Amino acid sequence: MARPCFTVRRLGCSDVSVLRELNRLFGEAFEDRETYSQEPPSDAYIEGLLAKEHIAVMVALGPGDEVLGGLVAYALDKFEGARREYYIYDLAVDERYRRQGIATALIDHLRILAAESGAWVIFVQADYGDDPAIALYEKLGSREEVLHFDIAVEP
Repeated sequence: MARPCFTVRRLGCSDVSVLRELNRLFGEAFEDRETYSQEPPSDAYIEGLLAKEHIAVMVALGPGDEVLGGLVAYALDKFEGARREYYIYDLAVDERYRRQGIATALIDHLRILAAESGAWVIFVQADYGDDPAIALYEKLGSREEVLHFDIAVEP
């Protein structure tokens, strides 16, 4: 299969429809369509999120502006020093275009943004058994063994 022709760019506040398409892709890729489509936020809410400097949404766009993949990352400003970290919250590539450099290109685009904003690291978590994601992240960074806990807001 030939490598797809694509461009990577950060979404801005006028890219509501592109973000909605990325959410559809996330729902399919994570096999969780309900979470990503059941209660979609308003256009104004999405515009507000995309306008925030600390939220980075990168997309890989193919011919006809088809969303081939994307990531959502959050900048976390630190207290122990004048620096920040980026956390990749969601990253997915359309199943038809996986293993063709799109995820790496998305992360590389985030690396540029992170460096320009004074960040010192980008971090991401992967689920046990998600071998393709683990292989990608091991190729790009160093692995840490950590425990993840979800703490309910309502006890």
